[in-house]
Order: sequence, then C-alpha cells, then structure tokens
Amino acid sequence: MSAFLTAASEPAGLATLLVFAVAIVLFITGWLAPEVTGLLAAALLVTFKVLTPDQAVQGFGSPALITLMGLFAVSAGLFRSGGLDRLRALIGSDAVRSPKRMIAILVGVVGPLSGFIPNTPIVATLLPVLEGWCHRRGISPSKVLLPLSYATVLGGTISLLGTSTNLLASDVSQRLGYGSLELFSITAIGLPIWLIGSAYIFFFSGRMLPDRGLEGEDLLGNMAREGYFTDVLIPAESELIGKSLHNSRLQRRFDVDVLELHRGSESFTAPLADQVLQAGDRLMLRCNRDNLLRLQQEHTVSLAPISDLEDDVQELAGDATSSRQRVVEVLLPDGSSIVGSSVRDLRFRQRYNATLLAVRRGNQVLRELLGRVQLQIGDVLLLQAPLDAIRGMQANNDLVLLDELEKDLPTTNRKWVAVLISALVILLPMFKLLALLPAVLLAVVAMVATGCLRPGELQRSIRWDVILLLGSLSSFSVAMQSTGLAEALAVDLLRSMQGWSPYLVLVALTVLSQLFTEALSNGATVVLLIPIATEVAKGLDLPPMAFIFAVLFAASQSFLTPIGYQTNLMVFGPGRYRFLDMARFGLPLTVSLAFAVPWLICRYFGI
Repeated sequence: MSAFLTAASEPAGLATLLVFAVAIVLFITGWLAPEVTGLLAAALLVTFKVLTPDQAVQGFGSPALITLMGLFAVSAGLFRSGGLDRLRALIGSDAVRSPKRMIAILVGVVGPLSGFIPNTPIVATLLPVLEGWCHRRGISPSKVLLPLSYATVLGGTISLLGTSTNLLASDVSQRLGYGSLELFSITAIGLPIWLIGSAYIFFFSGRMLPDRGLEGEDLLGNMAREGYFTDVLIPAESELIGKSLHNSRLQRRFDVDVLELHRGSESFTAPLADQVLQAGDRLMLRCNRDNLLRLQQEHTVSLAPISDLEDDVQELAGDATSSRQRVVEVLLPDGSSIVGSSVRDLRFRQRYNATLLAVRRGNQVLRELLGRVQLQIGDVLLLQAPLDAIRGMQANNDLVLLDELEKDLPTTNRKWVAVLISALVILLPMFKLLALLPAVLLAVVAMVATGCLRPGELQRSIRWDVILLLGSLSSFSVAMQSTGLAEALAVDLLRSMQGWSPYLVLVALTVLSQLFTEALSNGATVVLLIPIATEVAKGLDLPPMAFIFAVLFAASQSFLTPIGYQTNLMVFGPGRYRFLDMARFGLPLTVSLAFAVPWLICRYFGI
C-alpha cells in the first residue's frame, strides 16, 4: 500500500483531502470568489480539527503578507503622485511608430520595472495610454496589449517584490524551516528567464498575434461608428412631448432607431411611429456617440436611470446634462465585489454617480435592458460621469479605469518625492541597511506624511481580495505538513521517479506547477506544491530551495489562459482576443520555460 493512501486513510488526512477537493472544484468552477474559497477551506480545516484556530490564521500575520499590503500602498503613492509620468509619456510618444518598437519598450523597460512594482497597477496605468497610441497610429491593439501583460509577468520574477506569489513562496519556505527569500534571491534565474521570454515576445508577436483591426475594438469606437443600444428618458422640457415619433423627425434628424418604448408598466415595440410621447417615457435607442451627446445637450432626451423607482425617474427627467461630464470605459477586474450582481440591484448610478451606457462582454456589445445585466469578470462598461466621480474610480479596486485623465488632473510637485521613497524601498534592503518589511512600512508612512498618498487612499489601495486569499491559503501548507500528506506523497513520487536525473525531476515538477497555476491559481499552487517539493528534494538529497524555486517560477508565470493571471484578463477584452489566441501565443513560451527554468536552477545550485 502506498504511503499516501496510508496517510489519507487517517481521519485528519481524509478530512484534509476532502477540503482540498472542495476547494479545487470551487477554484475551477468559480462558484465562489477565490478569497471566499480560501476562507471556507481554512474554516473547514478548523471545524474538522485538522488545524487549531491559531494554525489556520497564522498566514494573516506573516511578514510576507504585511509586506505585500505595504507594497500596494507604496505603488499607489508612486502612480498617483505622477512618479511614472515619464514612462507614460514614453509609451504614448508619437516617436514610437511601429508595434515592433513598442514591444521593445514594453519588454525592455516595463518588464524590469514590474520586478519591483506589482504588475496589476502597471497594466492598469499603461493600458489607456497604449490604446490611445494604437488609435493614433492605426494599429490594432491586439498586436501590443498581450505583450504588455506578458512583459510584466516575466519581469515579476526579477526580484522578490515583483509578484505576491514570490512573497507567498518566501513565507511558506520560512515556515517549513528553509528560511525566507531575500530581495534578490531569485534574480540570478529571473533575469535569464526575462531575457528568454522577452526575445520570444519581440520576435514572434508580429506573426503569432492576430490583427483584430481598429473597428469596434472599444465601446467608444462602436458608438462613433456603428452605434450601440442604450436607454434614454424624455425630460419635462423635451421638445418631443406631445408629438409622435413620426412627426418629431427624431429618427431622421439624428439618425437614431427607436426600438422600444416603456411607459410605467406598459411596453411598446415596433411599429412605434404613431406613438405620442410623454414626459418620463423611456426609450431604447440605437445611436452613435455624437448624436446621443447632441440629444442630451439640447435636452431632447436624458440618460435613463437603472433604478425603476419613480422618484429617481423624476429626478433624472428634471436634470440637465453637466458640461463637466465625461464618457469613459472601465474594466471589472478579478476580485471586484460587484461581479455577479445586476446593475439595478447595485443601484449603480447612486453608488458611483455614473450612468451606464453600454456593456461589452468579449467581442459582444450587450443589447438587453442594461438594468438586468449580471456583471461578470472582464466586462468593460461604458460610463458617463462627472470628472470628480471618474477620479474617485481611479482609487476603487472594483473598477479599473481604461481612459486617460492626465489632462484633467492637476500637476503635482511630489512625483520626485514618491520616486525617492520607492527607490529607498529597494536600496535599503539591497545594501543590508534595513530589512525589507520595515523598509516597506516606513515607505508607506513617508508616502502619507509627504502627501503623496492620502490616508483614505492608503486604505483603498490595498487589494483585500488578494490579502484574504493569500492569508487563508497558508492553512493548506500547514495541513499538508501536520497530517503527513506532503511527506507521504513525496515518498510515492520518489518511488515512481527512481533513476531520474535531478533535471528531469525538476522538469516534471515545473510542468505540474504550470498546470496547477492555469487550473487553480498561483497562490494555491505555491502552498500546495512547495511542501511536497521540499520533501521530494530531501528524499533525493538535493537542495530544497532548488525545488522551491521551480514551483515559484512556474506559479508566477501564466501565459495560456486569460484567467490564469490578472493582467491577462485586463488586456483580454480591450485587445478583442479570443481564448485560443492566448493559448496559441503562450504555449511555445510555456513549453520553453518548462525546460529552461530547471536547467537554470541546476546550474545555479550546482546539481
């Protein structure tokens, strides 16, 4: 009988496997948000007495998690103070005239930067700049957006600060007794990996990425050319009141199509030409952006509220359109708290002081009544809102703004202060003058004290979904160790790999970690596989840190699916990619790294 089956037959081992099975199903299906799944797993492990409460929550007090929280705040201060304006100017420069040159900048400049700054805010900041450059140059965004994501993912393993996965792996390593990773512990392997990946992106993006064209790549473009579907309300001062659609010449004058009319509980569909319009009538129109703005400016129509409450209808019917309103696109990222809710249930207009105009899901612009739309991860929303409300969205973790507002924001004189503070976070640990954790915490205090970051922005900058997920996932690795499952599984793996060279063992471990990352998440991969990998290393009399590195690099780099990594999802919609586009472009890179990472690890550790 195998050692694993023996350990699994024990009550604690069986309970642990059942919890793991439930968690894996939930991770893959997405029935629960990942952080909720992590919390559920920790709670069940305590309920079945596999872990004590202290063991289950010890991950929430780990130095790695506190460091990550501080990094979110430091990066927010850097971005919001204008510390990366030079990079934005370089990306949007008209001197960059071809996708090849743009990709060279992405892999050569943005990639290394993501080794020290979390890559999600980098992509969120540069995405609208890159889209604007594509519009001016007449270049399809599909040619450059995926390289942006991949460049930041590759750069994320240059240093310990690049991704949350690196910090989590360091924490698991420390708890297993192998010590934590230092700032540049992984750089000797991370730099060659970045060079290999960058070369692949630079030379093969042109021929392997699809050209989706400019037509309809964003909702604003759809509005200007093809038109889109939206709900409008007839305000009290509208010239349409008392007229039929035919006599009002609305459709001929403004080139709009009236598809439906809603009046109280009544609904009317075509033919509508003889319907006499009344104040408060709600129309579904198909029109382009310019005509919609003209209709609003002349108070012919106003944007309809999502709520069906009568007082909201009357309030909007009497409002004039503000000249300070802007139309912008926002993305719903993984971890957004509004995913799964309908627009009406959210009371979206009241919550964000913004009116929803349209929703794009993949390559489709949704055409049903917008209030009934159930929001999903990756949806791109077209909103109209005052500038102050749009600026507030920049500090909201539920929405990622995909439009540039730098012309609207005041110039700041604190950008160099933010740059200096961020540089000290790297320099002080590098020269052993201060440990990483106190350096990051002091940087957070300095950002707030110097005005680079407001206290309220400090709290909003932290990705609590990531913190909850990583903190709860640590219970997995503790359970694997305490029940003996990790050691037992390692014994069985050693039996099956008798006679294998260390290189082949590391290749197998890397491929397994890559598959886990694509199916589950990078955090789950680290906490599940590192305990097993280190036991295998001890059985082979090899350095456990080498096997920790193999899991870390495989888990930190996802190139096959849009859901494997947050930045992949962020560019998926704006680039109009299809699922197979990402798999086709990412598969050669994934296979190359499956063989390159183990080889580099063997050279580095001398095995």
